[in-house]
Amino acid sequence: MKADLDDLKAFVAVARARGFREGARVNGGSASALSEAVRRLEAQLGVRLFHRTTRSVVLTEAGQGLLERLGPVLAELEAALDVVNGFRDRPAGALRLNVPVSAARLVLPRIVPPFLASYPDIRLEIITEDSFVDVLASGCDAGIRYDERLEQDMIAVPIGPRVQRFSTAASPAYLGRHGRPKHPRELLGHTCLRSRFSSGAMPPWEYERNGEVVQVDPVGPLIVSAGGASDLAIEAAISGSGIVYHFEDWLRPHLDSGALEPILKPWWQNFSGPFLYYPGRRLVPAPLRAFIDFIKTSAEAP
Repeated sequence: MKADLDDLKAFVAVARARGFREGARVNGGSASALSEAVRRLEAQLGVRLFHRTTRSVVLTEAGQGLLERLGPVLAELEAALDVVNGFRDRPAGALRLNVPVSAARLVLPRIVPPFLASYPDIRLEIITEDSFVDVLASGCDAGIRYDERLEQDMIAVPIGPRVQRFSTAASPAYLGRHGRPKHPRELLGHTCLRSRFSSGAMPPWEYERNGEVVQVDPVGPLIVSAGGASDLAIEAAISGSGIVYHFEDWLRPHLDSGALEPILKPWWQNFSGPFLYYPGRRLVPAPLRAFIDFIKTSAEAP
């Protein structure tokens, strides 16, 4: 039994995106074209590959089995075709990166514009997601995460600042009303604005000074999604609603302007910067290789 390669690619696009519209957005084209391709494939195979409702598109058991076998095959096919890309004067093609919102805001703005200028034939797509994902299963070539969230079989390349730290701040008006804490444990008596990851985890605020590490789990009137809704918590802090804990670089403009005042600065804890990660079990596509070489060269530049 033969199936059209484009129809198989359409099936994988829909399955990975979990929908026809999202599959069309990610891969280009139209949702109707993807739907027609999947219908042709189902008719040819004689099985239903998706359960479709007005609200969702879910793989059937047959569809799940096909995706599990087909995904690696298409990845190898793309890698084989990409070998030809190495003979071009300039690498070309698509590069998809899965990154946390913090990296999209604090790391990539210094890298993406000069990279695109150096490689005009590469089309870069950035997908923001704060949980760790299997980059191949998500249809991405690589991701950016911090070292504690990397799996052992991944190749990791440093990207962006190598040392970062979380800062704690509040508006002068809030501190004028409630006082300025001198020790992290005093935060338990303050109104604090928290963040929760998509996994449901709400990590404690962590501090360190002279070898002493202190974790606190303060409470407050506002909890936002980590990354995506962080600016809401920051604006609430600026308005005097409470104390915020976030990347120092993210808060820096507000600290410099005086809208926020640093708290517990001697206790702010350093941590290592992020990494670009990708699977080591496949050939590296030419666009990704160009991006890796670019960030390495940028890091070595004076």
